[in-house]
Amino acid sequence: MAKKDGGSKKDGRSKEDGPRAEKSPARHAPLRELLRVPAGERLHLSRFDPAAIPAGPADKAAGLAAAARMAEPLASLQERLYAASTAGDRRRVLLVLQGMDTSGKGGTVKHVAGMFNPSGCRVRAFKAPTPEEKSHPFLWRVMQALPQPGEIGIFDRSHYEDVLIARVRELVPRSQLNRRYTQINRFEESLVDDGVTVVKVLLHISREEQGKRLLQRLDSPDKHWKFSPGDIEERALWPAYQEAYELALERCSTDAAPWFIVPSDRKWYRNWAIGTLLLEHLEGISPRYPKADFDVEECRARLIAT
Repeated sequence: MAKKDGGSKKDGRSKEDGPRAEKSPARHAPLRELLRVPAGERLHLSRFDPAAIPAGPADKAAGLAAAARMAEPLASLQERLYAASTAGDRRRVLLVLQGMDTSGKGGTVKHVAGMFNPSGCRVRAFKAPTPEEKSHPFLWRVMQALPQPGEIGIFDRSHYEDVLIARVRELVPRSQLNRRYTQINRFEESLVDDGVTVVKVLLHISREEQGKRLLQRLDSPDKHWKFSPGDIEERALWPAYQEAYELALERCSTDAAPWFIVPSDRKWYRNWAIGTLLLEHLEGISPRYPKADFDVEECRARLIAT
């Protein structure tokens, strides 16, 4: 993961990040290893540079081109995953996106979902819980939105809201909140046991970048719908949210379902990195088209005869 050490501001890299991205063999390591939060590690988000480029394309032009090249292999892997499900393969993928306001959750969904066949992609944006949802355990509404075998699911926010905003706004007693981390870990482990590959991504942006993006929304009438006066109140709670995220990542980055920190001040890098994470995980699943359960040659002969 990209850590700060006072490097150059010109390209957003630290002194460590530059060589790793261009010269070090670590560049060739899977991105899911470089950005992964190790299980049980004490975490301080201030150590990670939101504008870093820890691996991959060196600039925006190269990043956009690399992201475009991913579309075909991602679509092919999605088709194979869906096809395998028709023969009983229960495997599927769940991409969980979390981040502060303006970190790019919606933009990422648009970019990622745009590379997939909509019929095999299930997207869910989690807003404030409805009265019905509040009447159930906090994981209930998440269970209703899980991808089916062969599908790729994308969560814009998720069950982690129940240990993030719930912690910052003190919506539940602290004792109940602490139990939720364990409940989440057990829930995610059960998903993995049932064939779900869980990819949890923190879109990590700086407070300065968030301020710029909020001002852009105010300065553009066609973006006013994205702005709420409550965004200013939430921004004032930035330190509390950073602490809540640190605790969530510490307690819920497990071997079964690790967290990944994606530097997100640069939108092009964010999109490339998440596309790459999905590509690596799908390649790890390695779905295969199912073999025909009928006599291909016999059907060919019958078809030609018609």
